[in-house]
Amino acid sequence: MNITLVVLTALLMDAWLGEPRRFHPLVGFGKLAELTERAIYADSRLHGSLAVLLMVAPLILLTTCINFISWHVAIDVLVLYLAIGWNSLGMHASKVKHALLADNLAAARHQVSLMVSRDTAELDRAGITQGTIESVLENGNDAILGAIFWFVVAGAPGAIAYRLVNTLDAMWGYRNERYRHFGWAAARLDDCLNFIPARLTALSYALTGEVRQALACWRTQGAIWKSPNAGPVMAAGAGSLSLSLGGPACYHSKLEFRPLLGTGHVPGIDDIDRALNLIKRSLLLWLVIICSGEGFIGYIASSA
Repeated sequence: MNITLVVLTALLMDAWLGEPRRFHPLVGFGKLAELTERAIYADSRLHGSLAVLLMVAPLILLTTCINFISWHVAIDVLVLYLAIGWNSLGMHASKVKHALLADNLAAARHQVSLMVSRDTAELDRAGITQGTIESVLENGNDAILGAIFWFVVAGAPGAIAYRLVNTLDAMWGYRNERYRHFGWAAARLDDCLNFIPARLTALSYALTGEVRQALACWRTQGAIWKSPNAGPVMAAGAGSLSLSLGGPACYHSKLEFRPLLGTGHVPGIDDIDRALNLIKRSLLLWLVIICSGEGFIGYIASSA
């Protein structure tokens, strides 16, 4: 029952402690990535691939070696705890909600700017609410379930690889003049690592909400989103919650006409909590499946 115990313990630690306040390893990793970029940047895929390899491979090797020591389970818990951001996601979303309830649009715009990459200076209440919910649904995979999936599949090295690549994609995976080639490796690797987790997250959203509606939205809308992995997640989440998401949004002072996702009413403030609760139900579903699967494997092994 080690896997179930590690996942449950890491989630409880995250719920109780939240992210480290003084120093988060991912923050340090991000600063190291900035230094690496300055040192070897060139407008080429080769240099970008080398940067990803230099940043990720040593830490994967280190955590792989740790698996051979007797107390590696404690390291597994610590790694997974640092890889997930359930508490942080809920705190950010709640701060937006409380600012909206207090009619403090300036504070709400600032808080949502910490969650999304779109321009937030001119967002109204509806835009702030929608951006928050979209971020919650997408990060249900990126910051929580994706890391758990790769831990179950490949242990601490898998969780480390997933979270580090996800961080590099957030820094370098832009289709602009500077990163179109240099960020190609980070973006493509992130797409590969998220392919299965994103679809399991979408399925989890569907099974823990409006099932038929979520599956229909996933089937008809998921593939038309600009991200091959965020599309299924957000479409299924919107359908599960009976919400309409997507549509026009401004990025870097340019208006983008994004496809519509989901079906139902325009998001309201209370729907922020509904999105967070959808993640909670999905997490519970995953814990049940992980525990049942581990127990079944143990039973087969003991009967062999």
